[in-house]
Amino acid sequence: MVWEAVFALGVIAVMTFALLRGLVRPDTALLGALAVFMTMGLFSERFPTPAVLVAGFGNEGLAAIAVLFVVATGLSQTGAMGLVTQPLLGRPRTLLGAQTRLMAPVATLSAFVSNTPIVAMFTPVVADWCRKSQLQPGKLFIPLSYAAVLGGTCSLIGTSTNIYIYGWLNESLRQRMGMFTIGLVGVPAAVAGIAYVLIVSRRLLPAGATPEQQAGDAREYTVEMLVETGSSIDGTSIEQAGLRRLPGSYLMEIERSGERLTAVPPEQILHGGDRLIFVGVVDSVRDLQKIRGLVPATDQVFKVSDSRTNRVLIEAVVSDQSPLVGKTVREGRFRTVYDAVIIAVRRGGERIRRKIGDIVLRPGDTLLIEAHPRFVERHRNSLDFYLTSAVADSQPLRHNRAYVAIAILVGMIAAVSSGLLGLLNASLIAATLMILFGCCSTVEARRNVNWRILLAMGAAMGIGATLSSTGAAEVIAEGVLAATRGLGPRGVLAGLYLIALLFNMMIGHAGAAALAYPIAQAVAVQQGIDPMALVIGIMMAASADFANPISYPTHLMVYGAGGYQFSDFVRVGLPLNLIVMTVTVLLAPLFWPL
Repeated sequence: MVWEAVFALGVIAVMTFALLRGLVRPDTALLGALAVFMTMGLFSERFPTPAVLVAGFGNEGLAAIAVLFVVATGLSQTGAMGLVTQPLLGRPRTLLGAQTRLMAPVATLSAFVSNTPIVAMFTPVVADWCRKSQLQPGKLFIPLSYAAVLGGTCSLIGTSTNIYIYGWLNESLRQRMGMFTIGLVGVPAAVAGIAYVLIVSRRLLPAGATPEQQAGDAREYTVEMLVETGSSIDGTSIEQAGLRRLPGSYLMEIERSGERLTAVPPEQILHGGDRLIFVGVVDSVRDLQKIRGLVPATDQVFKVSDSRTNRVLIEAVVSDQSPLVGKTVREGRFRTVYDAVIIAVRRGGERIRRKIGDIVLRPGDTLLIEAHPRFVERHRNSLDFYLTSAVADSQPLRHNRAYVAIAILVGMIAAVSSGLLGLLNASLIAATLMILFGCCSTVEARRNVNWRILLAMGAAMGIGATLSSTGAAEVIAEGVLAATRGLGPRGVLAGLYLIALLFNMMIGHAGAAALAYPIAQAVAVQQGIDPMALVIGIMMAASADFANPISYPTHLMVYGAGGYQFSDFVRVGLPLNLIVMTVTVLLAPLFWPL
């Protein structure tokens, strides 16, 4: 074994240790290792040149991942995914029914949209289910994440790992994969995995109870919303519109043609022009803003200079020096002076039963304002307000562009699936159309590109090249072959799968793919076999670890929401890892003979 290979393996070991101990973030660790290897190129020609080490940042797969972040933003900002999923989810009455209705559409959607935004969009839906149906959140959040990961293994664009390996496969072996090539293994694995979770979750998953929002929350507002005439909820009942048992809020009454309807039953039919009076915490007001067919009851929202899609919700406390004190909102000409509109006013525990324009403001009143984000910067140190802060994730959705976003996504999938366009070409066109048709702005598109993931993947490709050039990959490959000697080709595949899975559990999916791919390539060369089955095994193992909550972003997203312990993932996830591995090892050689 040459010293370069030993050195490369030593650097990988140090990097892995740092990641396991949480000393650095993955992108920092990978970039640091890349810098070490680049420096070592000054002392040995076996280390890649700087041009080779940074070539990964120009990889076609990596570029496609970056562009797909924009496509996902367009889908998120229009509420397109909610439009598709709400009819599918329905109102389950049992835990098994809820899990089935949740996992099936999540897995399906995750095959076409990166699974991380899918979980982000479904997290509040699951929380809502738990509150409305008295379901235990611990029984639903892990199934949510697992379904998203399993669905991501069914297509080329389901996970960033698949796209990343696709780019490398295209560059190193000049082989391309179809949109659903990996689905030959991924779909059976997803079906087996979902069935396993449905069977064991009742016994193995914890209740994971999370604290409920209390009715007397200190940040409770009374807010009026208007039913838009001709909208999707015009003519539907309160139950059908999804406005019953809202998390963190409740519908207090309806005002219709000057008449107040109190204690409204769930069968009450809504009409265009109805004013709905809700009482709820600030997060629930944010959620109301995103419901299709509801708009703030004050017509002032349409008179502010900025488009609603560029605004956020902001909380501001009126100071005793404010010129607004002692005046009604209308007399203080709030919209004209501040280029913003008040949605609701909170005054201690008092419930203010007046229209917004007629409320006389007092020092200490908390205003819930809709305005451009620059309002916060302008008035952070203003004498008019004691405190100003934006409410996270409170931009109104572009509901009128939802069908456009869905059409763009379907067109992209069709173009790639038919072979008409390559993945990068199709995703670039889709991202451009998302911006041109107003599904998202260029600012939102840039803000939602996850640069940490892209940096980590670009650096990981350079590390993978170092493993190949220094002979480190061959050393590991020889170890795999020695350990699986006598077990046949499937034994070799199983050994590689376990190595990639261990890398995934220790350093995450990007690093696992980068380290395992050159090893698979080296094994294929030494054995003289077609590498495709080994590559598919690496794809599955690097994408699908269920036992470590820090190995994948979707697991981290549900970790706290479900009130889990680390051991919960280990207890349910280890058997699932073995199930997916077994399906892969059995099926991959059938489609790509070893």
